[in-house]
Amino acid sequence: MEVRSTYRYAKISPFKAREVTREIQGLPVSAALDIVAFSPKKAAALINKTLKSAVANAENNANLHVDGLVVKEAVVGEGPTMKRMMPRARGSGSRILKRSSHIRIVLTDEIEIQTREKKKARQKKTKKTKAKDEQTSDSGEAKQEEKSGTTKKEEHKPKAKK
Repeated sequence: MEVRSTYRYAKISPFKAREVTREIQGLPVSAALDIVAFSPKKAAALINKTLKSAVANAENNANLHVDGLVVKEAVVGEGPTMKRMMPRARGSGSRILKRSSHIRIVLTDEIEIQTREKKKARQKKTKKTKAKDEQTSDSGEAKQEEKSGTTKKEEHKPKAKK
C-alpha cells in the first residue's frame, strides 16, 4: 500500500531540494531518516519534516508497520515564484526570483527492503548460475567440434602468404 505526504510552498529552490531527495529514494525509512537528520542542508530539514509526516500517515491512517516501509518516490516540483525588484546602477532595476517548491514523498510496503546479506546471497547465486551456464556452453562446443572434426583454432587460422 502506498502512503504519501506533501509539503507545499516550501521556501527553497527545487534545484537545491532535489539533491537531498535523490539520496533517499529507494531506501528504507530508517536509513532515509538517518541521512536526512545528518545532512547539513536546509532542504534536509524540510524533507525530514515531510518524511516524518508520511511515516505518521502510514502508522495512523493505513495501519502499516514502520519497519517495512521504503521510500518509493521522493519528488520536488516547482511551486510559484515570487518576483521582486532590486535597484541597480543608473536607475535601472533587476528581477529577483524567490522560488518555492512542492515536496512529495511516497512510502510503500510492497518493495522488498535490500540488506547487505540479501545482496551478497543474490550475487553468489548469480555467480553460480553463470558458472553453470559457461560449463554447459563449453561442453556443447566440444560436442560440435567432435562432430565436425575441426576445432575453432583451425577454422580461424590465417593462410600463409607465398
